[in-house]
This record gives sequence, structure tokens and C-alpha cells, in this order.
Amino acid sequence: MRLRTVMIGSSGPWLEPGREILERQLTDPRDLVAAFVVDRPDGPGLASCVVGAIDERLPGPRDPTGLRGYVYNVATDPQYRRRGYSRACMAALIHWYAHRGITVVDLRATPDGEGVYASLGFERTKDPAMRLLNPGR
Repeated sequence: MRLRTVMIGSSGPWLEPGREILERQLTDPRDLVAAFVVDRPDGPGLASCVVGAIDERLPGPRDPTGLRGYVYNVATDPQYRRRGYSRACMAALIHWYAHRGITVVDLRATPDGEGVYASLGFERTKDPAMRLLNPGR
């Protein structure tokens, strides 16, 4: 979760619930969430990590199983960037998805990360991302 605060740029009351959710999902026997990490080379802790999940959705022509991957978090501690750690974590996650027969993987890229994702085969989608906050207000 420390690297998630690096990615988001802040911490707060979401941190403890996030830790609990991640622990529960990573220990779920259905194996629908995976995390791949690179340890800090100079001491304890993580230098980089990626977290991805498999979601079950309605199937479609490009997604015949309805199982879709989603990359939730890619983060590298600033002092360890530009060493290929995020790429290694992403490659492991992509392999995990492929091993499970996932044919579509989505993510939301930052401008800084877009080049890495494109080099791994990700493409921009034609449809814009949209979000509704607080439905019912």
C-alpha cells in the first residue's frame, strides 16, 4: 500500500480499508487477484509493484469468455525508476493473465507510463473513459 500512496500522491482514511481489501483478495482461493513485486535492492521493502485482477463480465465478440483483466496499480518508488522494474512486474502480470486464458486486459495509463504499456502491446481505446461519482445524489 505504500507504493499505492506514491502512485496516488497522498494517503488518508482509504489506506487501512485498502490494505484489508488487498489482503483478502490476495488470499482468496479463486485466485482472481495477483501482485508482482521487485524488492528494494538496498534493503527491506518494495521498489516496484503491480496489482491486477480478473473480472467476470458479459461476453462479447472481442471478449468471448467474459473474463477480463484489469491492471489496478503499477507503482515504482521514485528512487528506483528507469531500471525496468515496472516493466518486469507488468510482464509477469501479463504472463499470469495469459496462463489463465484472459484475452482482454484493460488499464488506465498516466502520461508517464503510457510508453511502457504501449511497448508491452497495450493500445489506446477508441471509447473515452467516463465516471459517475456518488450516484443518487
